[in-house]
Amino acid sequence: MQKLNIVLKELTLYLRFKMKTNHNRHVSFGDLFSDRWETAKFLGFGDGTSCYNNVLVLGNVKVGKNTWIGPNVILDGSGGQLVIGDYCSISAGVQIYTHDSVEWSTSLGVAPVVKADTIIGNGVYIGPNTIVQKGVKIGDSAIVGAMSFVNKDIEKKSKVFGCPIKVKETKGDL
Repeated sequence: MQKLNIVLKELTLYLRFKMKTNHNRHVSFGDLFSDRWETAKFLGFGDGTSCYNNVLVLGNVKVGKNTWIGPNVILDGSGGQLVIGDYCSISAGVQIYTHDSVEWSTSLGVAPVVKADTIIGNGVYIGPNTIVQKGVKIGDSAIVGAMSFVNKDIEKKSKVFGCPIKVKETKGDL
């Protein structure tokens, strides 16, 4: 066992050095030993999609092609279908849900967990640390600013941000 620990440590140090040298980045232990595109393929996501190893994927989650799913993301399809389209960017720390347990908790278990499908269109950008609530539909080519709370549908090509979200009324980038 001690030899295995030494070999594993040496391999980890080598892979970490290689990652830093080749890509100028440091990633989690799991991401040193896995390939983001292989992870996405294993999960049944579309061609060209990448998904960091440390992403939590639960339940019924479908992701289209050429989508990037960043580190520390939660994709929770345990309450319904969670669909993410093609050419999306799901930034680091994003959480997307298909259920909530508010009524269940506050009723001391009398009320059921509330479930609803959540749909993210094609070409959607979701900024870092954003939370998308159950049942939300985000239209194609929408932009959601960082640290937003998405609790209602977003029309295609909209730019929204905030907690809760508000439609950006001025022109330009977020």
